[in-house]
Parts: sequence; C-alpha cells; structure tokens
Amino acid sequence: MAMKKEEKHLLVRIRGLVIFYMFALIFWGVTAFPIESEVRIVCQILGISHDVSPEAYDGLKGWIATVADALINTNDNYPFLAYGTDWLAFSHLVIAAAFIGLYLKPVRNIWIVYFAMIACIGVVPLSLICGPIRGIPFYWTLIDCSFCIFGFIPLYFLHIYIKKLEKLIGYVPSKY
Repeated sequence: MAMKKEEKHLLVRIRGLVIFYMFALIFWGVTAFPIESEVRIVCQILGISHDVSPEAYDGLKGWIATVADALINTNDNYPFLAYGTDWLAFSHLVIAAAFIGLYLKPVRNIWIVYFAMIACIGVVPLSLICGPIRGIPFYWTLIDCSFCIFGFIPLYFLHIYIKKLEKLIGYVPSKY
C-alpha cells in the first residue's frame, strides 16, 4: 500500500524531530565527560584566574569560579568522583538510543515520547528540591529548569505529529 503525501510529510517531520532530539541528548551527554576542561575554558573566556580565590568574584563569575575550584580540587584529590558524571553522560547516550525505536515506528513507540516528557517534567522538582540542598544558586536552578522547557517543546510537537499520523493510518493499538 502506497503512503499518502500527508503521511510522508508527517513522517519526515517526526523523524527530523527525533534525530534532532537524539543529537541533543548525545551532545549534552558527551559534554559531561570533559567537564573540567570545559569549565577551564569558560574561566578563560570570563577572565577568571585559578590563582585567585573564588570569593574575589561575585555573581555568575563567583559561581563559575567556585565550581571550577571544586572540580579542579576534587579531580586532583578524588578523581574517582568524576565517575558520576561519566554515568550521567552514559545515561544520555542510552536514552538517545531508545529514540531509535521512535524513529523506526513512531506510532507504536509513542510511549518513548511520554517517557521523555515525564523525564523533562521531573527536572523541575529535582532542581527545586536538590538545588537548595546542594547550595546551588537559585538563578542556576532556573537554568537547570529551562532544560525541561526546551526539552519538552519538541516532544510536544512529536506527540501532536504522531497522533495525526495515527489518525491518518487508522492505527488501532492492541490490548497488550
């Protein structure tokens, strides 16, 4: 049976968004591996010296200096703690791999969209609860929460497009 023009158009949109989302997950995951190097680069750009105490800076510069100081000292003295961010990176890659099923069979695997939406929504309470406990500045917590919003938007459109495709093809999910 030949695919209708509208079905093809929706499938192209769906697959394009899925690829975009996968690459975003892979990008953010991979950037968790060299976190100390990245923070050092940010410090160079902002003119933050590692020879100066973080208390010498205020605002965002003070926070970045504090984070850099903590990362450098921790990695020098306790490099095994960076293993946690390695697992964070790995989890992003695994979640991206789950989207392969969505790419191949979007209607059947719409549950992946729901799973990702729930994960995005979960960022907000996690940030708002754990941020203050860990001493994260509120503005930084809001930055973390923004990942929820920016992650949710393409998922929302994926949901809409997949539901349209489902109607077009007359898909009836099985009971089990």
